Amino acid sequence: MATSALDLFLELAAIRSPPGEERPVADRVGSYLTALGLAWDEDDAGAVVASNAGNIYCRLPGRQAGGTAIFFCAHLDTVPPAGPIEPVVEDAVVRNAAGTILGADNKAAVAAMLEAARRIHVGGLPHAGVEFVFTVKEEVGLLGAAAFDSSRLEAALGYVYDQAAPIGEIVVGAPWARSLELRFHGRSAHAGIAPEEGRSAIAAAARAVADLRLGRIDAVSTSNVGVICGGSARNVVPEWCTVTAEARSHDEATLVDLVQEMLDACAFAASVSDCTLEAEVREQYRGYRLRESDPVIRLADEALRAVGIEPTTALCGGGADANVFNGLGIPCAVLANGMAAIHSPDEHIAVADIETMVEVTLALVEGARHAA
Repeated sequence: MATSALDLFLELAAIRSPPGEERPVADRVGSYLTALGLAWDEDDAGAVVASNAGNIYCRLPGRQAGGTAIFFCAHLDTVPPAGPIEPVVEDAVVRNAAGTILGADNKAAVAAMLEAARRIHVGGLPHAGVEFVFTVKEEVGLLGAAAFDSSRLEAALGYVYDQAAPIGEIVVGAPWARSLELRFHGRSAHAGIAPEEGRSAIAAAARAVADLRLGRIDAVSTSNVGVICGGSARNVVPEWCTVTAEARSHDEATLVDLVQEMLDACAFAASVSDCTLEAEVREQYRGYRLRESDPVIRLADEALRAVGIEPTTALCGGGADANVFNGLGIPCAVLANGMAAIHSPDEHIAVADIETMVEVTLALVEGARHAA
């Protein structure tokens, strides 16, 4: 078990694990923990969220009295790669030589947490309680975290390393998010012989999308249309078209109004096109806002300073597993871990940042040992 955090990351990153296909990387995490002599288990979340693996949970032994128990969380899945993953180190930076995603999101966090677990356990470092949760299907709606039995946690607070920014940034707030599945129904007809008898669902959808306010709506809100699919053949007036959209806001009331505005625009576009609309709105995740005086933020601030990093705070436009835990009443902060250009072929992370996050993890554990 002399493998470094970098070596472990290179190994994990090379394992393909899109949402729902986390089995190989879950097995590697489990074998690593087993080799350390640590007890761990895998829950039944896979069956719940349609993955071939469940969430992995591990509690380090040797908890001492006093202090504050903490947990760390990272996800095992990545966005789907468009090709092979061949991690290489060039000029002290890890990239994918194969021209698709690297998977630093979130395997750099997995590697740092596992290496920290090794140093704590093998080195016999004192702690007030440390737990690890490795989740599945985070990239498609935080599904693994939502299916995890949080009552198992003894920890009073936790940390997720899932922010593409320089180390030192502490996320104190994330948005609420809703997804919209909008299905326009028209009437099919031969496009060359009797087009007047048809009602184009694609035309209705196009009008709706054109009427929507998309992008950055205000300082704390965004909306987007991500997928449009419809029709059956080039020479048939399309009788259906589905639009998949989303809206996010750091203000829940604003989000409610924005979603209703989107629904109204789509209903109007359908009606003037002599089509009908079938809409489904789902809550993707709940937002949260932490105060800088909260223990979870204070502890992160102190740990970063302990390793020589000046902390900053920021709001995030995306969701992370921390949204789920905060929604359950368990304070959880997202920390930036240095990854950059995530979800793109240019995704990369500095070698030094992987090791630095190991040190940050150990500093958090040490700080929690002395926390009230």
